[in-house]
Amino acid sequence: MEVKAEKLKVSALQCDLHWEDVDKNLWSISNLLQEVPQDTEVIVLPEMFTTGFSMNLALAATMNGVELATMKKWAKQHGAAVIGSLMMKDKGSFFNRLLWVNPTGEVFAYDKKHLFTYGKENKSFKPGNDRLVVQYKGWNFACFICYDLRFPVWTRNVNNEYDVAIYVANWPQKRSRAWSALLVARAIENQSYVVGVNRTGQDGNGLVYDGSSAVVNFEGDPLAVSDKHHNHLSIAVLDKKKLASSRTDFPVSNDADDFKLIE
Repeated sequence: MEVKAEKLKVSALQCDLHWEDVDKNLWSISNLLQEVPQDTEVIVLPEMFTTGFSMNLALAATMNGVELATMKKWAKQHGAAVIGSLMMKDKGSFFNRLLWVNPTGEVFAYDKKHLFTYGKENKSFKPGNDRLVVQYKGWNFACFICYDLRFPVWTRNVNNEYDVAIYVANWPQKRSRAWSALLVARAIENQSYVVGVNRTGQDGNGLVYDGSSAVVNFEGDPLAVSDKHHNHLSIAVLDKKKLASSRTDFPVSNDADDFKLIE
């Protein structure tokens, strides 16, 4: 039986990514993860953490590949859930797929709904149609990828379905202000914690990333903010009682619009 946690420690790993070099990224992230505190329960990595935001489909992972096997190894080693997205080939199609890997080896997947047409992501990948909410240690986590952050209807926390929203990203520096503002907005409007993990460095397309990763509470207050332009491990403790108290004292969800998404 899974132990429930009133407080949960999250470690968000902001890091540079080696362009289209799977082995080097797995090696460098393995080294960076050595700094994760032993009592961390959730580890979040950037979007497409093995390749950068590449459309080189020859580098796509599979559900039987070394990438997922390595995530399982990390989860077991650290006794924590590990979350990040990969370029993934599955049943003849390609996806930008977020994987949630538990220490037990259990895996949950979310395929990015909002593909970044400005960057031609839609030319390579198929969009997902299903949201992912994972129950872990008594908490509910909703998982999203980068561009999803701009679409509040898709990420709406209907009836407080989730306690924490995770956004993994490759969000360029030139739109960094929008990234930081939208993380706070999603936290406030959904009355939930938000964990946003971005990359740093420069990719093969010449785009520069400053990171600006952050963990934000349900009132929009920052709990942890990463140093810009540097590898940085942001660590924050999420408090379930404080979240519940906020929702009880100021029950915004009671007045939310009733709607259903129709494809």
